[in-house]
Amino acid sequence: MSQMPQPPRPTALSRCPSCEEPVESGDRFCGACGYDLSAVPPRPGDSPTLTLSGALASAPHPPSEAASVDWPHAPETSSSGKPAPVHLATDLPGTDSGGTVLPPVPGRPPVPGPPPTGSPVSPATGVRFDRPAGGEPDEYPLQAPAPRPAETSTPPAGTKVCVACRAGRVDNDGYCENCGHAQPRERDHMEDEVGPLAAVTDRGLRHHRNEDAYAISHTTLPDRAPALVAIVCDGVSSATRPDEASLAASRAAGDSLMAALPQGTHPQQAMHDAIIAASHAVNALADEPGGAREHTPHHNSPACTLVGSIVTPTLLVVGWVGDSRVYWVPLDRSTAPARLTEDDSWAAQMVAAGLMNEAEAYADERAHAITGWLGADAYELEPHTASFKPDRPGVVVVCTDGLWNYAEAADELAEVLPRDAASRPLHAAQVLVGHALDGGGHDNVTVAVVPFPAPSQGAGSA
Repeated sequence: MSQMPQPPRPTALSRCPSCEEPVESGDRFCGACGYDLSAVPPRPGDSPTLTLSGALASAPHPPSEAASVDWPHAPETSSSGKPAPVHLATDLPGTDSGGTVLPPVPGRPPVPGPPPTGSPVSPATGVRFDRPAGGEPDEYPLQAPAPRPAETSTPPAGTKVCVACRAGRVDNDGYCENCGHAQPRERDHMEDEVGPLAAVTDRGLRHHRNEDAYAISHTTLPDRAPALVAIVCDGVSSATRPDEASLAASRAAGDSLMAALPQGTHPQQAMHDAIIAASHAVNALADEPGGAREHTPHHNSPACTLVGSIVTPTLLVVGWVGDSRVYWVPLDRSTAPARLTEDDSWAAQMVAAGLMNEAEAYADERAHAITGWLGADAYELEPHTASFKPDRPGVVVVCTDGLWNYAEAADELAEVLPRDAASRPLHAAQVLVGHALDGGGHDNVTVAVVPFPAPSQGAGSA
């Protein structure tokens, strides 16, 4: 069959040196890239001559000439008539690519090689290696890098700095922008000392946040007698936003007491009203936007427990809802301490009904199931209040179950409480919190230490 004529295949000289496109003979510029072809020198026509081992390599012989070479033949016998010795490859000393003599073959005597002279020289590359007479050193000393100047830029005033790297700024999510370290929350550990009373709260070792809260303050009654106020709240973990509930309750109760006591309200009535105010504050947290509760019907409303004390020169008033407690520890340790509150819990109900003794009830897994709390889901609010008139000085300890789980009986707590707690309330609260953490810290821990009787104004702790 007929074919279209094919153009001659362009040779290597008919391609552009820049873009390798074919060019026509006589073109001065490449039609594809515009390269100046007149600047390209012509390709030489002869073959290059290579230098091998310093000698000029001769041109290869034509096949006919190579075939006519008379190569010598090895004799089959020596001059004495004996068969010529056969040399194997293993009889000759070998070296690796670096010039090192290879080990001898097992079963054959080693073949002596020529003694080395001068500096080591690689027979393969002819490169000379000048090494010290003592051989290669084990380590080569390296020069220390020049120290980088430390960044001494001071963050702007009011900027929260990372507690880990001390340099990065903490963003709104609580993480360092420099090293990514999660910052401790403000409520993870808090300490306060207000006049003669103090309080400490800690997240503990197992919880991811602190759901406890407290409020401590002191004021003056209409007869100018001092009054010390301590409120401690424990968020119910099974409810939503328990940390918000405890904070709202403690603030509402504290504000209510600080407003009622100076006006002459009896401390026990003021405590009852304060618990009601705290309940209203927690209930308000359940007022979510329309439809929010419909999407999460299985979530409980925010809830918490509350316990508080009011100390005057002659009176000790306590109030509570839930299982947080108040203990009385006299300064004279020969007198027995006492627990001043009764838990709103399953265990307390079993003991009160005579169905279990206290040891059996609190050993049960249902012991800490509370039967009273503050929150919109509470069955019925029943604030408990009680008044005492101690006849001797002592210390009032207001705490959550994060402490009394590790010192449940009053005498156990009295053993942990320092004897100078009345004069050093902050130190005493720190010791009690430390005792709970050393015991395992399974829950949030909050403790308030209040001396009795309330010292006169200006006689605070040292």
